[in-house]
Amino acid sequence: MKPLAENLRPQTLDDFFGQSHLLNDNHPLKQAIDRQQLHSMILWGPSGTGKTTLARIIASQVDGHFAQMSAVLDGVKELRAVVENAKKFQNIGQKTILFVDEIHRFNKAQQDGFLPHIESGLITLIGATTENPSFELNRALLSRLSVYVLNPLSAQELSQILDRALAHEQLELNDKEVSAQIINASSGDARRLINIVEQIALAKLAILDVQSVGQLLQDKISVFDKGGDIFYQQLSAFHKSVRGSSPDGALYWMARMLVGGCDPKTIARRLLAIASEDIGNADPRALEITLNAWDVYERLGDKEGNRAIAQAATYCAVAPKSNAVYKAFNQAMSEAKATADLDVPKHLCNAPTALMSDLGYGESYRYAHDEVGGVAKGQTYFPEALGEQQYYVPTDRGLEIKISEKLKTLRQKK
Repeated sequence: MKPLAENLRPQTLDDFFGQSHLLNDNHPLKQAIDRQQLHSMILWGPSGTGKTTLARIIASQVDGHFAQMSAVLDGVKELRAVVENAKKFQNIGQKTILFVDEIHRFNKAQQDGFLPHIESGLITLIGATTENPSFELNRALLSRLSVYVLNPLSAQELSQILDRALAHEQLELNDKEVSAQIINASSGDARRLINIVEQIALAKLAILDVQSVGQLLQDKISVFDKGGDIFYQQLSAFHKSVRGSSPDGALYWMARMLVGGCDPKTIARRLLAIASEDIGNADPRALEITLNAWDVYERLGDKEGNRAIAQAATYCAVAPKSNAVYKAFNQAMSEAKATADLDVPKHLCNAPTALMSDLGYGESYRYAHDEVGGVAKGQTYFPEALGEQQYYVPTDRGLEIKISEKLKTLRQKK
């Protein structure tokens, strides 16, 4: 018995819901389909947005042979078989359209295997991925493919699919609140919606109300893929909320990640980076508070520990911001790479032996503690060929206001 999702899979573009931005008459993809002039492409989007279905429909619109591979199950051996079959179909004047599901799971060497066959025109590749292709695909392969982004389905589109699924299972649903409940639980994923309807049909519920359907659904599964594109987008939203001084946004995205199963220590690590990169010396306590929060988490565990990390997140969000140290260090790193062959000035060198002392190592060095105010004004600290540099430019925010005033005195030569 076929799953409901397979039974309801659209066979034509007229039956396909969603992705109107790609399938309107003015879009190059729709025009290529209508003209039967397919090109190799990547369909990039979340689960349940129709990548596999759209690939099959596209292939069916063109007179050719359709082959399918899964990066989870198949490898180089299966690709070779596809290529051999493609040559046979080429001999009788038919093209081969190869659909590769989850193409991002192929390693770089396996991805290289497609290149000569795409370039020769032997196969037209349609790859599907949930991950950002600019990160997951070889540059050489990506340069030969058009990338089309598929969006999560809207509530209206999901409602149409829901009606079709209910009709197929001979279920009646007259409660708009239950419909909204199912659509909301689907999170823009048509496959998830269809699976929910299938669960309802199998459960043979006497009454389809909010309570009975809610018990069946239990807690809505959050959209969060550790290490995947969604993970990095949510982590980015958290970081930018803290940097943008929004404690409320920081708490929301932190909660979203935790609900989805994110390790709280991942959030603590990111907060440490923020405390240094985005707050810096404007409020050095941010670094200490974040480290303390991580320590509390290690000692107390999730429930109380998460609150400590949340406390640190709100502190960092409202703290004065400065990336002066971040920029200064990057500038110093760039300078160091460009001048890596310059010697350390002799007055800054140690002279642990008599020979080194005779050679002038350490000569003319002024010991700061013996100077007025503990500062050896006028002493140089850079290679002579480079000259004195100023990387650190404090902002006019937080503690850096006082640091800036202090630096003016420290940088005076006399």
